[in-house]
Amino acid sequence: MSTPVPTDPQALAEAVAQAMWSRDHASQALGMRLESIGPGRATLSMAVRRDMVNGHAICHGGFMFTLADSAFAYACNSYNLNTVASACHIDFLAPAREGDVLEAEAVERSASGRTGVYDITVRVRGGKTVALFRGKSYRIQGEVIAGLQAQPA
Repeated sequence: MSTPVPTDPQALAEAVAQAMWSRDHASQALGMRLESIGPGRATLSMAVRRDMVNGHAICHGGFMFTLADSAFAYACNSYNLNTVASACHIDFLAPAREGDVLEAEAVERSASGRTGVYDITVRVRGGKTVALFRGKSYRIQGEVIAGLQAQPA
């Protein structure tokens, strides 16, 4: 039985996110949640746990980076074309603390050929921006859901 092809870009993005999530053990292990998905965009959240706090009693920057990177991955793969990071940069603006829920919102800024640029804003839910992340993507061979028609960006 073949997989039905989603008829619109939003349905495709949702199907791709579901397939990715089923294999994304890293994001799951960190307690991330996929809050929203759409063509070229994604929002993920993560509660800052005690084991994510460093010696300064603030969230370790590596965990904020990982949350932003995961949002980036879902946004740039939302067209069902296998896409990986080619470069990324993060600016830490403010600390997050144990118990805070962080949200990373990824937005596509440019997609042309095999490359894309995505901006990810990491915020404490309902509050301040704690980090800004920019990711550059590169499309590789294959599809997230093999055999499913991809939608070009």
